[in-house]
Amino acid sequence: MRVVFISANTEQINMPVLPIGMARVAAATEKNGHEIKVINLMRPEHVHLFLDEVLLGFKPDVIGISVRNIDDQNSESPHFLLPPVKQVIQECRRLSPAPLVLGGPGYSMFPEAVLEYLQADFGVCGEGEHAFLHLLDVIHQGLSPSDIPGLVRPGEREKPKPKRIRNLEDYPLPRPEKHLDVPGDVPREEIWVPFQTRRGCPLYCSYCSTPFIEGDFIRRQSVYTALENLRSYAAAGYKRFFFVDNTFNLPPSYAESLCEAIIRAELDISWQCIIYPTRIHPRLAEKMSRAGCTGAALGFESGSPGVLRVMNKKFSPRDVQQVARVLGAHGISRMGFLLLGGPGETRDTVQESIEFAASLELESMKITTGIRIYPHTALAEQAVARGVLGPNQDLLHPVFYLEPALDGWLQDKTARVVEERDNWHM
Repeated sequence: MRVVFISANTEQINMPVLPIGMARVAAATEKNGHEIKVINLMRPEHVHLFLDEVLLGFKPDVIGISVRNIDDQNSESPHFLLPPVKQVIQECRRLSPAPLVLGGPGYSMFPEAVLEYLQADFGVCGEGEHAFLHLLDVIHQGLSPSDIPGLVRPGEREKPKPKRIRNLEDYPLPRPEKHLDVPGDVPREEIWVPFQTRRGCPLYCSYCSTPFIEGDFIRRQSVYTALENLRSYAAAGYKRFFFVDNTFNLPPSYAESLCEAIIRAELDISWQCIIYPTRIHPRLAEKMSRAGCTGAALGFESGSPGVLRVMNKKFSPRDVQQVARVLGAHGISRMGFLLLGGPGETRDTVQESIEFAASLELESMKITTGIRIYPHTALAEQAVARGVLGPNQDLLHPVFYLEPALDGWLQDKTARVVEERDNWHM
């Protein structure tokens, strides 16, 4: 079958990124014997620039569309990001009779609601390699899809149960030029290539949807496979990478082995990552630095022990201090995050968090007021229990948790704090 994959992420919230998840599904589809084309819509003008030529010329049997973001998570003035995706859907309908299949992290958080809003034919919730290939086989045989784990069809209200991939080595990795094509008008030096070596997270932070999307157990690529994939990107001219593993440093032994392999390979790359702010030994930080790590995001979210417990964090403020010191000592730039206003937050805990963050003397700090509520999270349950959210309230359009007693005061407080510090922002 002929399959077109379209990344519908035309809006850049922080930086231009590549659709790594879609690329993995495309690589698996090609290996399974199908003919593929990949369209990477990185800017609004790309919609008409690329869709007409590919869809009319290639005449696909199936079109897969990746939905990365639902909104920009800005509680003060949220920007809903699905209308441009709907325009992509409409263009696909105009140009091709092929069935449209949605996927991606944004779609997976709201599978039924996004499918209904975008008016596509099917959706694949969670990891897509197995379900999408199964769906292609069923369509090719002219059968009606049913009993495919993670598959959503219009009008269905039963929650999909995605099939978790146990062994990442069972599926091929994407090739840079074939599965992650970058439009010619996007300078390659602006690209931070998202790079994933692990899937799943067992930590269950109260507000996080990752366990629902990727699963709650960590699966790893072999260090050899990860290194060879990095090497292929470096050979294609990519020099900057962002490890999108939820927690680069967990497990620490794997992180060390990966860094050692990068060092031995002498790859001329730089990279950033997300650190769970505990269990960073100086030995690991030293290897990260030698392997090319230039920056780490520390999602500690609060400096209040009580609020950290409500968020189900498995670290203390002292752990954060130790991690910040170790990374700084090895020349790794640190960005901290405060997520203020959630359950249990008070004026005192806000002040405690701000003073704690300032004491770390990080290179940059980002403050968010209000926490985006996602389905299948402890925060959603807390919001319902506290009357902040109705039991059946639609969360597709952005809804944020903010302790009522802090509304107004917290926004003013954080605005003043950010204004006083050059390297703090909202």
